[in-house]
Amino acid sequence: MIKPNDTALRLFEILSASGIEAYAVGGFVRDSLMGLPVHDIDFAVSASPEETKRLLSPFAKMIDTGLKFGTVTAVFEGVPFELTTFRADCGIKDGRHPQSVSFVRDIVSDLSRRDFTVNAIYYSIDTAEYVDYTGGIPDLYKHVLRTTQSPEKVFSEDGLRILRMVRIAAELGFNIDKETLDGAKKSVHLLKDISGERKREEFLKIL
Repeated sequence: MIKPNDTALRLFEILSASGIEAYAVGGFVRDSLMGLPVHDIDFAVSASPEETKRLLSPFAKMIDTGLKFGTVTAVFEGVPFELTTFRADCGIKDGRHPQSVSFVRDIVSDLSRRDFTVNAIYYSIDTAEYVDYTGGIPDLYKHVLRTTQSPEKVFSEDGLRILRMVRIAAELGFNIDKETLDGAKKSVHLLKDISGERKREEFLKIL
């Protein structure tokens, strides 16, 4: 059972009253379903970053966390919330960042950029329903880590996802899907292009 805190519910009510679709997504949904402690709540929203900022500015301190990638942070009632516009990424220029980003209005396009099925479960606070196009909920209960698309494609978008795969599997005690693991082995050369700082952060979390 997912239980967003009262602050998150009030923020959602502001978004919903303006006709904006908003879904909790990522680690908050995954860990809630597993009965684990949860912390930050990230929202995927149908509004553009400018629309989100304009709507929430009277109520929250707005921070341009990653504006060109569609992400703003709203510090609402003292609590930071990341809100990212539904988006589709076009190409990867440096093994990490997309060459271009197009903002979209539907979840299906948005989920195509997510890494693992267990991180691609959307939860509607409005209807208390899950949107799970990639089978993340069954994978959660089977304790399996699997990429949302072909492993080679997912890892080519960000080589660090290979280490993230190991870290999440270690943290949650999951098995890695065979096709996903084979794809990671074929893509391991991509790690040479990842900065030492980013790799160090994942290694420390793994340890």
